[in-house]
Amino acid sequence: MTRNAVDAAHVEDAVLARGAQAGDITALGLLLERHRAGMRAVALSILGPGPDVDDVVQDAAVTALRRVGDVRDPSAVGAWLRMIVRNACRSLVRGSVAFRPLDDVHVPAGGAGPEEWLERHTMRDWIWEAVERLSPTLRLPLVLRHFTTGVTSYERIAEACGVPVGTVRSRLSQGRAKLAEALAATADAPHGDTERRVRASRVEARETLAAAESGRFGALLAECWSPEITLFRGDRPVGGRSFLVRGMDGDLEAGVRQRLVHAVAGRSLVVWEMDLLNPPYDPEHCPPSVAWLMTLDDAGRPHRLRLLHPRPVPALQPPTPA
Repeated sequence: MTRNAVDAAHVEDAVLARGAQAGDITALGLLLERHRAGMRAVALSILGPGPDVDDVVQDAAVTALRRVGDVRDPSAVGAWLRMIVRNACRSLVRGSVAFRPLDDVHVPAGGAGPEEWLERHTMRDWIWEAVERLSPTLRLPLVLRHFTTGVTSYERIAEACGVPVGTVRSRLSQGRAKLAEALAATADAPHGDTERRVRASRVEARETLAAAESGRFGALLAECWSPEITLFRGDRPVGGRSFLVRGMDGDLEAGVRQRLVHAVAGRSLVVWEMDLLNPPYDPEHCPPSVAWLMTLDDAGRPHRLRLLHPRPVPALQPPTPA
């Protein structure tokens, strides 16, 4: 490619990147198509042939949607996209999580004015408006994969949904395609205040834990949660309100406490990620963390609950020889 052609490509990238930052889903789609071959080549060079290549490229496309506002040099957006793929591949090889939750993506320090903050918040609200358009079957895997901190692996998502890993891959692929359609359909629609919902959900989570520790968990469920609240394990119901109260009371009596570390809040789905704090006299009583996955009813009350342990109990180490 000649120097002039390279310069022209960078100019076109810059135009498309600025359009994507302004909320133009068509511009973002064109940008991803221009660089899909290069993104795939990076994934192949690190992972080799296999299904993980397509998964990483698809995940990188959603990450680009969430974080396109981070691009400081729009003409270099191609290198930025390949960096996302490269980091995701390396994290996959190491067996670690490749994605940061949406509300943990902050504007880098230095020079970000109120207009930029408004643009970023508008983009985030637009994404959530589109996510709400997905069916519950597609919405849950997509939210867990891209918006939580600990329930991002295919295995954990499969456990949460009660389906095989292959079904998770299929639903994520369908969800990403439907998300692009929903984004286009909601481009001109009014968008809700995602940050306000997340703040309110964090307050609610802490109030729920405080109520439990003061013996009022059952009363709070009766007042604030759906009368038909049901605990599910995968896709199988295992108990209702009284079952939940007994479980919470049993953990508290055993000295186990919970601490909120992250919240995801949409109009129909809420995720609270908690650290589990075991008593010093029984450090292996519970796994180190739990995620509350809550489906809300039309009144915004938790209606279905799934509890998932993203991290297993650490294996006991053999004693060190004297």
